[in-house]
Amino acid sequence: MDSSIALITGANRGLGLATARALSEAGVTTIIGSRDLAAGEAAAAAIGGATEAVALDVTSDESVAAAAAVLRERHGRLDLLVNNAGVLLEATADPDEAVDLALFTATYAVNVMGPVRVLEAFLPLLRLSPAGRVVNVSSRMGSLHDQQDPASPYVDMALPAYQSSKTALNGVTVALAKALAGSTISVTSVCPGFCQTELTPINRDEAPRTVEEGAATIVAAALRRGEGGTGDFVDHDGLVAW
Repeated sequence: MDSSIALITGANRGLGLATARALSEAGVTTIIGSRDLAAGEAAAAAIGGATEAVALDVTSDESVAAAAAVLRERHGRLDLLVNNAGVLLEATADPDEAVDLALFTATYAVNVMGPVRVLEAFLPLLRLSPAGRVVNVSSRMGSLHDQQDPASPYVDMALPAYQSSKTALNGVTVALAKALAGSTISVTSVCPGFCQTELTPINRDEAPRTVEEGAATIVAAALRRGEGGTGDFVDHDGLVAW
């Protein structure tokens, strides 16, 4: 049994919920972060075991600070932080609008500023762990290499707000790993693959991976603490080029 304590943002459904279930089954005390506390508590109850919920809206300073205070009171530290909450607003946006400032702003608010806000609030608790780990759920669609590689399945994808937000999140991973190089905290970006989730409601059925398969990639990265792997980018096939 793993005695670690994990927090997953956006974990009351989809990929986050599958990740919470898998971590719980591995013996990790798992906290489901959810904007709607009732939904989070229902998800925690469905998983059972040492699974909890906390109200957490990654776009709100007050919500994130309150969640950090709750975890400090309950557990006194945090071992695993999975920045999973994310949006792909272009899935339902006007395809003729290549650049939409409002869409960029809303996307970055969740996909970039959200993880940064959570990291700022929870790094003090991660520093109290003997081996803290941050997993930023990203996408190969944010890889500059893949976006220009003719052999990549993502080379023809054009989702400017979403893709650039994941590129930015990958940049946060690299820089934060360097900044924390002298600490016990490691940081990685993970691509779970194209999964059957609410993130892509239009073509969800075309996704080749289940949420359980996507979650397995996240969990594998989360549980390799103490084995290196900081400042890297991985998917289910291994290391990914930035």
